[in-house]
Amino acid sequence: MTLETWWLYLGAVVLISCTPGPNVLYVTTRSIRFGLGSAFIGVAGCLTALVLMLTGSVAGLSALLLALPGAFDVLKIAGAAYLVYLGIQVWREPVAAETPPPSTGTSGVALFRDGFLVGISNPKLLVFAAAFFPQFIDPARAWGPQFALMVATFLGVELFFYSVYALTGRKLADRLMHGIWRRWLNRISGAVFMGFGVALLRFKP
Repeated sequence: MTLETWWLYLGAVVLISCTPGPNVLYVTTRSIRFGLGSAFIGVAGCLTALVLMLTGSVAGLSALLLALPGAFDVLKIAGAAYLVYLGIQVWREPVAAETPPPSTGTSGVALFRDGFLVGISNPKLLVFAAAFFPQFIDPARAWGPQFALMVATFLGVELFFYSVYALTGRKLADRLMHGIWRRWLNRISGAVFMGFGVALLRFKP
């Protein structure tokens, strides 16, 4: 991949990644609720899912899902159901008078698992990657190094924006963790998660 092509790819990825989605919402809410350390455990889960999704797309999984619409629909419904379930859980999170310790309420394994499930619950990323990556691949060069560079770039940009949102959420935590602010945060975050689930159900490749 030439430097010029990489810069074009980087610009496109930045535009894609700066738009908040389920992963960003999950990382931000975990940062507010449990602290930066917990948020970055969730980030690790999200990025692991992203690597698997991008690799699966390049390996032809997206073509298989498009050839078998039933399989895509099953994954889509399962992903949407999980996002709705997560939205309900966030909506129902208790509101306490005092801010609980950052480690209260969930384990590192649960944070990683939920981050992974949020990331893996969006099969339309497979279709997107299959359509997006080939635009920047030089067929005259070995595709392996190009793919590795593209995935590494995607992960780096995603990590940057996850970090920005996690840090922003942590700065707002003192205000948002009490009383009516906490209740509204739970309601809005839960509704957005459920909205992402409904939007996923409406997606047609």
